[in-house]
Amino acid sequence: MYEYKFVKVDLSGLMTRKPREDYHRLVEQHAEQGWRLVQVFAPSISVGAGGAPDYFELIFEKETK
Repeated sequence: MYEYKFVKVDLSGLMTRKPREDYHRLVEQHAEQGWRLVQVFAPSISVGAGGAPDYFELIFEKETK
């Protein structure tokens, strides 16, 4: 069995849509805790953001004991 963790990463800037956090470091930190990145999910597109998402989610899994 597995447990899952969802980490939201907000994006800033109307044109560039850059992550507000260092998502590379988020992945490394979770890996150190035994989590494995399984997917990056981008939600439906926001019209107000010019066709770009407002955030994405990192989805991690870890085997339960």
